[in-house]
Amino acid sequence: MEQVALYVKETINNMGTTNIHDLGLSKAEFERRKRKQSELEFALKNCNTGDLNNKTYVKEFIFDLLAKTYDFNEVNINYPIPFNDVEELTSRDKFDILLHIYKKKHGFDGLSILFDKYELAAMKQVIEDGVDSFIVTNSEISSTFEKEIYNTQALTFEDKLQIITQRIYAHYKGFGVIDEIRDMNIDGVSGGVSGLPPSVTDFDEEKDLIDSLSKRPSVLESIWVMYKGKTIHLSFLTFGKESELRRVVQSIHKFKNPGQLSESNPYIVNEMADGSRVVVVRPNFAESYAFFIRKFDLPSASLESLIQHENSELVIKLLKFLMAGCRVTGITGSQGSGKTTLLMALVKYIPAPLTLRLQEMAFELNIRKIYPQRNILSFQETKNVTGQEGLDIQKKTDGSVNILGEVATDAVAAWMIQMSQVASLFTVFTHHANTHKLLIESLRNSLLKSGMFNNEKIAEEQVINVVNFDIHLKRDYHGNRYIERITECIPLDNDSDYPQGWKDCTTESDRTAAMYETMSEFFRRMTDRRLYESRNIIEFREGKYVPVHPISDAQLDQMSAYLSRDQMDELTSFFKKYWEEVA
Repeated sequence: MEQVALYVKETINNMGTTNIHDLGLSKAEFERRKRKQSELEFALKNCNTGDLNNKTYVKEFIFDLLAKTYDFNEVNINYPIPFNDVEELTSRDKFDILLHIYKKKHGFDGLSILFDKYELAAMKQVIEDGVDSFIVTNSEISSTFEKEIYNTQALTFEDKLQIITQRIYAHYKGFGVIDEIRDMNIDGVSGGVSGLPPSVTDFDEEKDLIDSLSKRPSVLESIWVMYKGKTIHLSFLTFGKESELRRVVQSIHKFKNPGQLSESNPYIVNEMADGSRVVVVRPNFAESYAFFIRKFDLPSASLESLIQHENSELVIKLLKFLMAGCRVTGITGSQGSGKTTLLMALVKYIPAPLTLRLQEMAFELNIRKIYPQRNILSFQETKNVTGQEGLDIQKKTDGSVNILGEVATDAVAAWMIQMSQVASLFTVFTHHANTHKLLIESLRNSLLKSGMFNNEKIAEEQVINVVNFDIHLKRDYHGNRYIERITECIPLDNDSDYPQGWKDCTTESDRTAAMYETMSEFFRRMTDRRLYESRNIIEFREGKYVPVHPISDAQLDQMSAYLSRDQMDELTSFFKKYWEEVA
């Protein structure tokens, strides 16, 4: 395999350095060769950015090069990878063959179908640790390969050459062992996040200790796939060498040239050409080189595909009305719970005439790809433009609805509250709070830390008067995702006057007692007085969604200003159907 890869690299390099002016070509042939050379150079430069078109071009070029010039035949095609000897195939070889077969049949759903068919994504016990985990082992791949290879036709010569081509491309211009995995319809893939780090495995004293450590997986065997909310360890795959892991990390974030990963810039958050989010880190910021790719399935970003438990129509209809009624809504939950995907789906139900402005840390919502006919413009943070500066610019872009991909800093949280009050019709945002109380407190603390307020109560009042609803998502240990609750924030009426009884008292003692009552009320309001009520509208109980409390009359009145008469009639009948008994 090394010899074949070397031949491909040298041939392509020679083609790039050949001076076609010295070949004595006709004008037509010269233009054809020049165009082909330019196309190849462009594809080689952009094939490792997540651009599948350029990747396909380079792979087909390598395939044609090998097919026409390398003299492969039915016998020596088995030298790079021993297709004719199952005993000699490595786990990587078997997986590559399986993935090729399934990709050929099912396209980018191939890995998902392979996982589901053989239950590779099921929880199982790790023998070494005696604990349950999501893991795919060498023995499982071997067993799956034996079952599958008997149920399929033998690989053709073309199939074998395509597998060899993919292997060469993966280590030449691609992302190594994760190259084809990254392209599949999964939630994401990461590497360098488990096993013994290099600082431990490079330790060269005390032989007994080294022998015991060598039996444990290293950072090179740390390839994890996120699939249907589950994080699955592909323990049978390895990067082979630390230099290969480093190469993948240093090349996987290169789309749009975000800068060099270095000791002075040890992490980079970027996007890829297909809209995936990529985060890369390196020592000394992290204990090893690592990458995190998060993919977002744009075609599946619909409420019907995301919300599927019993009584799902209850949640779907309510969410549609919240968007149509222009309610400020926070989407909360832990990492990987589906906040971004739900946000993509909700945009569909924001009234079409409204203009949308998005602020993100890195482009990942890709809402314009889903709704190209809408008036949408996205902004992202850069080294020179902070999140709050981006939000400030949005005020001057004729935006009606502000969407924040993630409220992650105090400054952005403060600006979100301010813009929801004065600069936009309403706002939709995501946040990592676990409870509604923590969401309110986190936003309140951000207002205080940013210096916009110095009184805790006043800052909290600003938050509860802005944030109308909290949609909280949850992902359990088995990867199941659901909306745990939809909560309304109801400000309590605390505008009543202080007790004034001391004015009517005739004796000093009565006046003093009445004054103490007034002072007691003042201190109660300034300390532990509740400013809001968290009222769950819908909850997820025992596998289904159930109505709990009706939406407050104040919210319904505000929503009615944005809904048509037909929509209001539909909303009235909707609430009568589900909440009449619990009202």
